[in-house]
Amino acid sequence: MPADQRPMSRLGVVDEIFLRTHRGMGTPIALQGLWRTADRVGPEVLEQVHAALRTGPLGRRVVRARIPGARPYWRANLSAHPLEIAERVLRADEVLDWADTQGFDLDPEYGPGWRLATAALADGGSVVALTCSHVLADGRGLTIAVDQALSGAASAEVTAPQSDWVDARRQWGIVLSGAARALRQGVPERASTAPSRSDPADTCGVVLEIPVADWELAATARAATGNSLFVHLIAQMLWDSGFDGSEISASIPVDTRGEPRVDNDMAMTSVTVTRSDTVAALREKCRAAYEYRMSSPGGMPEEILQVLPARAAHALTRGAGERDILCSNIGRLPNTLSHLGPHHCRGVAARAIHPGLTPPLPRTRLSAYLSRLADTYTLALTSLDPAHIRSPRALSDLARSVLATHDLTPTFW
Repeated sequence: MPADQRPMSRLGVVDEIFLRTHRGMGTPIALQGLWRTADRVGPEVLEQVHAALRTGPLGRRVVRARIPGARPYWRANLSAHPLEIAERVLRADEVLDWADTQGFDLDPEYGPGWRLATAALADGGSVVALTCSHVLADGRGLTIAVDQALSGAASAEVTAPQSDWVDARRQWGIVLSGAARALRQGVPERASTAPSRSDPADTCGVVLEIPVADWELAATARAATGNSLFVHLIAQMLWDSGFDGSEISASIPVDTRGEPRVDNDMAMTSVTVTRSDTVAALREKCRAAYEYRMSSPGGMPEEILQVLPARAAHALTRGAGERDILCSNIGRLPNTLSHLGPHHCRGVAARAIHPGLTPPLPRTRLSAYLSRLADTYTLALTSLDPAHIRSPRALSDLARSVLATHDLTPTFW
């Protein structure tokens, strides 16, 4: 069944992949939106946002089905972590370290899966962080949830699911018929993936901004698109960090929504970048990649991952979406995100963090999240390669150097 037709009260295949990572099978991931304001945001403004989020689409939790083969489903959950207010004022260089700590104790099954937190900044402004388990939503889904909360349109839409018996029969029917078809056609070999790494689990991140006009001029001058320029820049950063491979494989999430919806409504594709690729050549590779999405293992229907026990499903998908770099273009953010109540936001960023990450590390060495608000592109970078990128300063220097070769001058948070 196409993603835009599935019953929204049941978890999809991608939702369950992230549910398994929450349970310790794979790389832990939480999504985060960050706002920096020019002046202090009072708690009364954020309490209103908090209340809207609590009763909106993030206000839900996963309930396990009782019948084997039936998918877990969503149930409304009005309980929430209270608004978190930092006790001390932060310097600019402490913002991301503070934001990294907001991913703890997020539980999409038994407790609140999201948290809203704020801290005062030494420059007179505030930073606000909304962090949620990836089980609840992908990057675009989190953006939609925030837009609804800030515009006053948020409301929980968790409908009553079909019975577990009906859902189990549906799932098993799809799996059995799809498996028979795959066996008749011959099961293709699954592409191999690089093993996880046993480096220390220290990660670091930076956030930078670039005017949209400058970014688009750099892309146009190279006969490229803004997105292929994005992938090219991140690949170059990895090479310049000391990565010695002749090729870099980039994982690229693709939004598959037919309408605004708060969930994990995405597919993954990948692009192989060589050292000789121009940005224009990469444009053609990206265009071709969007026609080919990563599929379920062995040509089987993807629903097989939902009827198998969790550890068996994890074994089949281990590292399947991981490549050397992740390039997530979240796209244009709604204008509602430019203000928190009466307070103007001078910076808005979207990114992922990895709370509780321990060795072995994933294959991915550098993750990048690109978003646009008004006339500004914001690029959030996360290094998972402590052997080559040892600090935020090293990551900042690397980004500044690569961007300069493309006539781009960033402003760092």
